[in-house]
Amino acid sequence: MAIQMSTTVRNARLDAIEVSAGASCALEIRTGAQPANCAAASSGSILATINLPADWLAAAGSGQKAIAGTWQDASADAAGTAGHFRIYNSQATKDGSTCFLQGTCGEGSGDMSLNNIVLAAGQQFTVDSFTLTDGNV
Repeated sequence: MAIQMSTTVRNARLDAIEVSAGASCALEIRTGAQPANCAAASSGSILATINLPADWLAAAGSGQKAIAGTWQDASADAAGTAGHFRIYNSQATKDGSTCFLQGTCGEGSGDMSLNNIVLAAGQQFTVDSFTLTDGNV
């Protein structure tokens, strides 16, 4: 039998992610497949970096937590096809060793949905959706 948790406990677990990471997080959009885990070295090329808002995730509700504010880059750093993302807990120390969250990118799919996954250098793009869903329902 699987362990089940109340929605209140699931929401608290999700809200702890933003508390643990803190404000001033940075999002990198990268080419290729994501590394095996957050402790592994970064892979692929950086296409874009977004300094996330201080309150970058909305309060959890119904076991889910979604983006808060607008996650947009006015000018992509390089050209390529987005394959994965990494979120770092500090804009100042984004060095590949402080990754705490990563996943796939897609256009209308993936863990994080972008309005366009084929980027040109200097192109503006937006993160359309990103939602964390806690298990143990």
